[in-house]
Amino acid sequence: MPRQVVAAACLGAAALLLVASGPAVRPARRLRLLAPTRRAERSRPAWWPDRIRLGAGLAGVAALVVVGGWPGALVGALAAVAADRLLRRIEPRAVRDRRLRETADLPLAADLLAAALRAGAPVDRSVLAVAEALGGPLADRLGRVGRTLELGGTAAEAWDHLRPVPGADRLVTGAVRSSNSGAALAGALTRLADDLRSDRSTAAEAAARRAGVLIVLPLGLCFLPAFILAGLVPVIVAVLGDVL
Repeated sequence: MPRQVVAAACLGAAALLLVASGPAVRPARRLRLLAPTRRAERSRPAWWPDRIRLGAGLAGVAALVVVGGWPGALVGALAAVAADRLLRRIEPRAVRDRRLRETADLPLAADLLAAALRAGAPVDRSVLAVAEALGGPLADRLGRVGRTLELGGTAAEAWDHLRPVPGADRLVTGAVRSSNSGAALAGALTRLADDLRSDRSTAAEAAARRAGVLIVLPLGLCFLPAFILAGLVPVIVAVLGDVL
């Protein structure tokens, strides 16, 4: 019993560390707290493990306590390494929310930028105007693009801030090509916005079809035992009763 108590305490502490490592905060508040967070991270010693590694270590200790002995030490080490690798592959909630918001705002940003360029505004002013009107995490990246262009940076350096956004590669390529060749960018942005909306609609339809396929298994697991008990078992019992 004490082993189970110690293991449960270690797992509970690991869960608390993992929950505390990824707080769900609003994007605006997260931006305001970005600098203090980085200062706090820099104040931590380089040799001190982060919360994910501490949680994985506690999971390894729990495995060691449960198994015990040298086999427990081996199982605990493997469990700690596996937990650390798996937990680092999980995308934090704040990062996922930011990515989804940026992906959703990208078609609108392309339309607004195309409208500003058609109105005769230069590229840097257009990008800054769209960033101010749009808001959100994508507006922060667009603001960096506009400020880089204003300060005399190259188009490749400026638009490279948008490359981490899913689907923005075509926008970056078109903007860099337009700056090098002088081709009009507004038409390409309008076509890009239409393509992005079409891709998102196609992805949503595919996800809906996939959900319909995946739901068949749990429904089958629920209804098959009921069908056997309500439909087949009475027939088999009746037949066996007549035979016997």
